[in-house]
Amino acid sequence: MKIIERESYMARLDALRDKNIIKAITGVRRAGKSTVMRMFSERLIASGVSPAQIVFMNFEDVENAKWLGDYQGAYRDIIGRLDLSKPCYVFLDEVQNVKDFERLVDGLHVKRNVDVYVTGSNAWLLSSELGTLLTGRYITIHILPLSYAEMAPAFSQGARPTSGLFQRYLEYGGMPGAIDLPAGECATYLADILESIVSKDIMTRRRWHRENHFDRVSRFLFDSVGLPLSATKIAASLQSDGVKVSHHTIGNYLDAMADAFLFYRVQRYDVRGRKLLTTQEKFYAADIGFKRAVIGKTMLSDMGRNVENTVYLELLRRNARVFAGKADASEIDFVVQTRDGLTEYYQVAYTAKETATLAREVRPLRALKDNYRKFLLTTDGLDGNENGIEVRDIERWLLADGGAS
Repeated sequence: MKIIERESYMARLDALRDKNIIKAITGVRRAGKSTVMRMFSERLIASGVSPAQIVFMNFEDVENAKWLGDYQGAYRDIIGRLDLSKPCYVFLDEVQNVKDFERLVDGLHVKRNVDVYVTGSNAWLLSSELGTLLTGRYITIHILPLSYAEMAPAFSQGARPTSGLFQRYLEYGGMPGAIDLPAGECATYLADILESIVSKDIMTRRRWHRENHFDRVSRFLFDSVGLPLSATKIAASLQSDGVKVSHHTIGNYLDAMADAFLFYRVQRYDVRGRKLLTTQEKFYAADIGFKRAVIGKTMLSDMGRNVENTVYLELLRRNARVFAGKADASEIDFVVQTRDGLTEYYQVAYTAKETATLAREVRPLRALKDNYRKFLLTTDGLDGNENGIEVRDIERWLLADGGAS
């Protein structure tokens, strides 16, 4: 398996090293949280930290099963391995598996010279349980699947990515375990991860029994990425197909899938009124490869949504906040608040070569009278300027180091 350095996460962990705050590493299952933690622990050793001052415990490992119901025993075991007169580093992988895990984390955090790092796949767990006990004492580092810029160097011929890599990325995404697999095996692998997420991070966590309705709703979401949705709208659509499920139940399903980081729910923002809207959210998959695993082969007519999903994840990596935009009757794919506090607007199209398509895509951007940057991203291979709207080729934009330009 190719080793891919995830420097953006390493840099953030470096900046937080030895700070008196718990580092909570979150993200969808198998996105690389454990690998990031391992890489950082190896970086600590390379910087001169003795391996004896590092404890790494994976609570999905059978060797640590004895601690799942005994957080105090786990605490004593960890402390007993360390010399607390020196800086110590404790890494707790999938810590939510430990009963009363928050007490274990808190107990370690308050010890002098102990720097604590934890991972978990479930957003509800970290925002609710951990937050209740440790309000103001932890910071979240959210891990996404591999970006195209992270993945491409491992598949490059000279300075250029391997031919066909970008198309593969748009269909199979960036889950680390899938990138070395033959295309024919990717969907099977991703389907297995998806089943694990549903089983462990949703059904077991929520104490639900698996129902066919849940699978229908998740399939509906994968088939509707980037479209304005509500629980009521989904219920009505399913009912028209003969499937009766209440909007309340669907709302619970949507919450559970978002909490497991299987989907990201994106609020719509009224650009004119400068306010968030409370209806018709959009949903984007944590990795577009999951859609391929559920729906099957992506038709060319549906590639626009795949591209939009890919752009959303990249904007999420680069910026503070990402919204779906609305300006009067027009939709703007993304309204972004950058880490510098600026606003940017993005329209995404698989292709805009036809004059009519180009006019349709840029019309909502041209109607905006402010001076914020406005972008049209396509796969047409063109970079330029369309009357103040910056046109970018998506592949080159994805490979750019951090900025929009």
